[in-house]
Amino acid sequence: MYGKAFAPEYQGALTTLSVNSSLVDVLAEGTERLREAERAGLPGEAARCGLAVAEAHRRLGHVRDADRAWKASYRAAREAGDTAAMAWALWSGGTLARQRGAFPLARRLLKLAADLGERGGDVVVRGYSLAGLAETGRIQGDYAAVGRLHEQLLAEARSRGEARHTVWALEGIAQMHRNTGDLDRAYALFEEAAQIAGRADDRRGYAWALRGLADVLSVRDGATARALELLAEAEATCREMNLSSALAYNHKMQGNVLYRAGRHAEARDRYELALAEFRTMSEPRGEALSRLGLAKSLAHLGRDRAETAAELAELARTLERSGLRHARETVARAQREFGLDAEAAR
Repeated sequence: MYGKAFAPEYQGALTTLSVNSSLVDVLAEGTERLREAERAGLPGEAARCGLAVAEAHRRLGHVRDADRAWKASYRAAREAGDTAAMAWALWSGGTLARQRGAFPLARRLLKLAADLGERGGDVVVRGYSLAGLAETGRIQGDYAAVGRLHEQLLAEARSRGEARHTVWALEGIAQMHRNTGDLDRAYALFEEAAQIAGRADDRRGYAWALRGLADVLSVRDGATARALELLAEAEATCREMNLSSALAYNHKMQGNVLYRAGRHAEARDRYELALAEFRTMSEPRGEALSRLGLAKSLAHLGRDRAETAAELAELARTLERSGLRHARETVARAQREFGLDAEAAR
């Protein structure tokens, strides 16, 4: 049985904040409480309020502010001798590094966070940090290495009745099944994630689950209208909660759904919107995937073949350098789709 979802990253004076609080509100209150703690000379409280500030900045796409905030939180936690707070700050930093495409740094920070969480007796930050390591591997397409870890973390979250973490794990496993072609299994897992998130009032998790369901409905069933309905529902939540990254990925998925339906002009518009959003928040993976969708849409709309070939070849090199294996494979499929694979090999 799962209880109401909660946000363990909202700590100290901010524990009254909801998992569904607007990120703009979190940032405002977190900054105010952080300043109060600093004026009072309370580094432990400053560390925990600073964590919420760092996470709000990160999720809003304020990369530089997020980077400064998590480092300040870590320094304050170290001054206070608070091992668990140090772990949380490192978790935030590692999550930001993954968002920015700095995968080796992400793994290093998240491993340190997991170790400190265990040493500090905070099972939640340990679990979140291990989850971050698993997600980093999944995003890079290393399913064999992280699949077992996802399953382990799912079992731990279920045993504690922790709805938000269970939803995260289900969605991660579902995404791996979707990417390897087991669409029925992926749909069942996304559906379970949506049900748990809905009952636990985890609106962020619910929005991500709807995105996954829409993707599978589009690929497996060609159910374009239903997929767009689910994405519209998720988009409303993203806007209400100021979930910048989730909103950008939602727009990219709208592009995917429209592209599969042969509605290439509409798909182009969605990809252009997502691309601008990802560039604003300096999220290279989302930017690359949006560029790919845009290039494919433009090709169908009559773009010069040589320009398409050059764009896809450059994207392939970018993704190869960044270590995004699954995304690199999607570019290879696009090259084959347009008969450009032989040209790319020259």
